[in-house]
Parts: sequence; structure tokens; C-alpha cells
Amino acid sequence: MPTRYVESARLPTDWGVFDMHGFEDASDNKEHVVLTMGDVSDGEPVLARVHSECLTGDALFSLRCDCGNQLEAGLKAISEAGRGALFYLRQEGRGIGLLNKIRAYKLQDAGADTVEANEQLGFGADMRDYSILGPMLEHLNIQQVRLMTNNPRKVAALEAAGVNVVERIPVHTDHNPHNEKYLKTKGAKLGHLFND
Repeated sequence: MPTRYVESARLPTDWGVFDMHGFEDASDNKEHVVLTMGDVSDGEPVLARVHSECLTGDALFSLRCDCGNQLEAGLKAISEAGRGALFYLRQEGRGIGLLNKIRAYKLQDAGADTVEANEQLGFGADMRDYSILGPMLEHLNIQQVRLMTNNPRKVAALEAAGVNVVERIPVHTDHNPHNEKYLKTKGAKLGHLFND
């Protein structure tokens, strides 16, 4: 099995104390984490967010995307529910990596949208792989999720990976002048849904 569990520890945050579970994907040596709160192994549907790494949005507060806002919204919703799981996958830039993401930003500065920029660099619009979730869900004994996402393709990908998605819950984030084109492209070209 390419993805293996490594260790767990407590992680206090502004949204409460989570348990952090570390996993390693032997196929590419990437390390992923799952933050859980409450009992997620009782067989009941688990409030979940599958979040792909976005260093620029999550840690550097970029206004070019809504990733940091979605991460915070996911942690807040889980905290308010008292139970849930946030899967943090190391798939920067929809799977193209940080340096290629910077190259894509340069193309966007010249007028390309996010999909066009990835394609001009020789990548698909979205290169993320959700099959790595299977071993994580199995280890945590999560059988059903109520998925916080605006991306119906993510729901389809999780279901194809054997995850029972019983509900899609929209994630509401703020729009700003820097991410307006990005969000429009997500809706028009990637099928993201931004309302209930």
C-alpha cells in the first residue's frame, strides 16, 4: 500500500484542539495530514473537508485565490460541529507544484486564466489525485462523509475512490478584486458551484 500511517498527536488551534494524523505516500514521498475532532469512527457521516495544499493562500495570505479562506471555514465548521475531519493533501497548485504555480501566476499576470496558465505549462487543468484518501479513510474508519466543497468534480473523484459522499456542503468565502477572475474561471471552466 503506497500510503501509510505514520503517527498522531494533538494540535491546538484557534478553532480548538484537533488530533493530527500523519501519512506518507511512498509513491512520491509526499507527506499528508488529517486533522480530526471528536469520534469520527462511529459509522455516522463525518463532516469533512479535503483541502489541497496552497502555500500562497494558506500560509502567505494571498488574495489571488480563496484557499486560505476555505481552509479556515473548514476548521471553523468542524469546530462548531464538535466532530469532523480535514484532509490536508500536499498537492500544491492543483497538483503542479509550487514552482510551476509561480510560473502559472506569471502567465496569469500576462492575461491567462488559471486553467489556460496550467495548460500553457503543459499540464492539465487539475492534476490532483484523490486515490490517496482511501488508506487515510480506512485507517480512521471513516465510511461516509458530508463533504464541504464547491467542486462537484471532487465529489465524483471521491466516490470513484470508494468514498461514500452523502452530502455536499457549499463553502462560502469572500471575493475580492484579486481573485474575481480566478473564481469566475473555477465556475465557468471547472464547474465549481458557489451557491446552495
